[in-house]
Amino acid sequence: MVEQGALLERAQGLLAPFHEAVADPAEAQAAVLRGLLATYARTQYGRDHGAEQITTMREFREAFPVVTYVELRPIIKKVMGGEHGVLLDEDPIGWAITRGTTADEQKFIPMTPHDLRLRVSAARAMMQYIVTARAFDLLTGVNLNLNFPSVVGAVQAGDREVSYGYSSGIYVKHVSASTPIRSLPTQDAIDALGGGKTLKDWEARFALAYDQCKDEDVTLLGGVAPTALAFGRYLKRSHRVYPKDLWHVRVLTLGSVPGINTRLAPALRAMYGRKVVIREIYGATEGMFGQQMDEQRGWIPNYDLFLFEVRTRRGVKLLHEMRPMEMGSLIVSTPILSRYEIGDLILALRPPYFRCIGRTRWWTPLEYLWGELSSLNFGRL
Repeated sequence: MVEQGALLERAQGLLAPFHEAVADPAEAQAAVLRGLLATYARTQYGRDHGAEQITTMREFREAFPVVTYVELRPIIKKVMGGEHGVLLDEDPIGWAITRGTTADEQKFIPMTPHDLRLRVSAARAMMQYIVTARAFDLLTGVNLNLNFPSVVGAVQAGDREVSYGYSSGIYVKHVSASTPIRSLPTQDAIDALGGGKTLKDWEARFALAYDQCKDEDVTLLGGVAPTALAFGRYLKRSHRVYPKDLWHVRVLTLGSVPGINTRLAPALRAMYGRKVVIREIYGATEGMFGQQMDEQRGWIPNYDLFLFEVRTRRGVKLLHEMRPMEMGSLIVSTPILSRYEIGDLILALRPPYFRCIGRTRWWTPLEYLWGELSSLNFGRL
């Protein structure tokens, strides 16, 4: 009981800043802006835009333009060549790549120690469930690690090579030592299989996961929703079982695609168990921006960690200023990227809940509406 009490106190302490920020998003976002400006002032990009003289959101918008990856690419290439101070206030500890493409080219995003500490927020969904359900026994089980490799390859940066990988793998590799949860396979074991993306490569990773976890008490799974589904299909095809036949998985914390709690939920529960708890994570290569914290099927932004704006039909506004059912293209400010239009279309539900409904394209609302009708969800939380 003493150990559980200590865990409860620690978890509540970790969750407190999040809950305080949700209760007063305007104050939380103002505090985040102040912190970001101090960070930007230590970079050449920030100094070029007068970060030291800015004190208000209006001034920030006037001085810092909204940018996309294509516009930042020349600066990113300088950072990769060793000129870290152009954009960063500390040396990068890794480079993350996207699974998709931007203008036929993968995005390369640097990750710094400060940035990585913010990405730990992905654990908030799980910690909230453990605190609410008093399910501390989950921490004695194994987290099934189906994340992408943290090392995929290297690019030439001046006279040296810079290794790069996927953000989910880099995240797991760096934070596993600081959490009470045991993840299998280890990220090093996944990396040792190589960074290929073919069906054969994924079959090898799934075989490793099955071999290392088949006799373990797997209680958690965190990662990319399509990978979790692919792993379930692999087990059925190769071993004639589903994950629910091997383990009592209690919680799935999944991200990467829209519709995890609506369109994909029936398939996930068919594979992992009818009573499995699904918690959606909203993040990208650029950061972990929100997570589902309760039974309501929408994620809540990390107002205490990042600055969120949206480009709507009525102009650019702060995310928490959106009206229910209003849509907008998300603009994030992180310790690395200022006013970065990420390319995701966000739907505001009842405060403080949101959904990412897809990429920022004209047909995305139509696809979302069709998905809601097909799943008989009709916009319900």
